[in-house]
Amino acid sequence: MAVGMRQRHGRRCKGGRCLCSWEAFVYIRRDRKKVRKTFATQAAARAWRHEASVAARRQVLRVPTAITVDQAAKDWMLGARTGVIRTRAGDCYKPATLRAYETAMRLRVKPVLGSKRLSAVTRPDLQDLVDRLVGDGLNASTVSVTLMSLSVVYRRAFSRDEIAVNPMIGLEMPAIRSNRDRVAAPQECAELLAALPARDRALWATAMYAGLRRGELTALRIEDIDLGRGVINVRRGWDTLEGEITTKSGRERKVPIAATLRDYLDEHLLALGWSEGLVFGLREDAPFNGTPLMARAERSWRAVGLQRITLHECRHTFASLMIEAGVNAKALSTYMGHANISFTFDRYGHLMPGNEDEAAGMLDDYLDRSVPVPPSRASAKPARRSRRTLSSARK
Repeated sequence: MAVGMRQRHGRRCKGGRCLCSWEAFVYIRRDRKKVRKTFATQAAARAWRHEASVAARRQVLRVPTAITVDQAAKDWMLGARTGVIRTRAGDCYKPATLRAYETAMRLRVKPVLGSKRLSAVTRPDLQDLVDRLVGDGLNASTVSVTLMSLSVVYRRAFSRDEIAVNPMIGLEMPAIRSNRDRVAAPQECAELLAALPARDRALWATAMYAGLRRGELTALRIEDIDLGRGVINVRRGWDTLEGEITTKSGRERKVPIAATLRDYLDEHLLALGWSEGLVFGLREDAPFNGTPLMARAERSWRAVGLQRITLHECRHTFASLMIEAGVNAKALSTYMGHANISFTFDRYGHLMPGNEDEAAGMLDDYLDRSVPVPPSRASAKPARRSRRTLSSARK
């Protein structure tokens, strides 16, 4: 019999050519324990032992941990909340992100996989979970967040050599399809702001003409607005439970104040009853409530027949206006507070110049310069005019 293998005979086995299972094991030197696995055939046991022996020599095979998925998730959550466990970029996890992970784990992962050992969960187990969630009618974003709450746990365990294989790799996930966000045209922006109550105009104007996120609007302080230099210093965000937090990217940024926005901010700051504290708060230390703010805006717009817009869509409107004004992608990425410029291109590339018409014109120009026209066709075929030339002629 091969070393590291044995046949496990049952009580009723009479020897001979029986069909009893085979057990293979490999000794893990650094853990000072054996890893055992049972197979239906001797060939399967021999193949596994060969692969496991190579993995053990390379120190990538570990003794399976006895910790359950539920306990591993709780340990991860504790580490993330205390700042010991961080994102791949080295930043602390946002409170809202941790709440979403905790909810997903408690409601959708724990009932199915919570009691299983972390090292015993396989890729098929996780794919079954994905298929079950999709079958229950959950949208793709919810499924993604649910699996992400597991992914961070397994990534941590794999990096610490607590598991030999990360079963999260290679899962088939439902595609997340998002509709284009509403974007208001310049004239519509002016009409939407004019229809609002006077006390709310500056807040909506800052979202529309400076692109601040809702949490950044909530946390914006009077000292963050530098009208002398014409910039808004975005230094913090806001969490509904935790209060002030860092910005989404973890970095501060400066956003230019356009003349149109300056008028709204001047009027609003002069009308405030305090000189320090929150710009758009109910008081200097009490943030505004988004629900009544949105309700007031919807009533005002409905009264004059205007289509509603949200604070998040105002942020997209700012990006659209900046692109139409000719602001380059790098500057826009900075003003929007994106982590990198590639996200800006992915999110707003369809709005940037150089798309279909201009690209076709550029190709025509290149072909005109590069492809010689045969003499026989030169006299019969009229000279081709590029899109750019035609466009100039129309102007």
